Amino acid sequence: MKIFGREPALALGLVAATVKLVSAFWLHTTVDQQAAVNTVAAAAVAVIIAFQVHDGIGAALLGLTQAGMAAAVGFGLHWSADTQAVVFTFATALVAAYTRTQVTAPVPAPAISRPTAV
Repeated sequence: MKIFGREPALALGLVAATVKLVSAFWLHTTVDQQAAVNTVAAAAVAVIIAFQVHDGIGAALLGLTQAGMAAAVGFGLHWSADTQAVVFTFATALVAAYTRTQVTAPVPAPAISRPTAV
């Protein structure tokens, strides 16, 4: 699997190195914030791969949502656990609604048996 003609691990390594470079010279982020950015990058790559192979896109999107919220909190977003749960529940409902339009049963539902008249 390739992203922009390269292996995903190479892309993630470049992101990690860039985050460290930017943090060292310009933004001065904490180690936890750097980890959060790298986590979001890994989740984004997972979404790209899932989209390319047409498998598990819903799970990958939910993982990206969760990683994004964790990163936002790490950078100072003041959301309570309850607020985060509501946002994540809404994201889950959106993914479920989309998935419902994309999935069909592998076999038709059995016909309803009706009692015969005597």
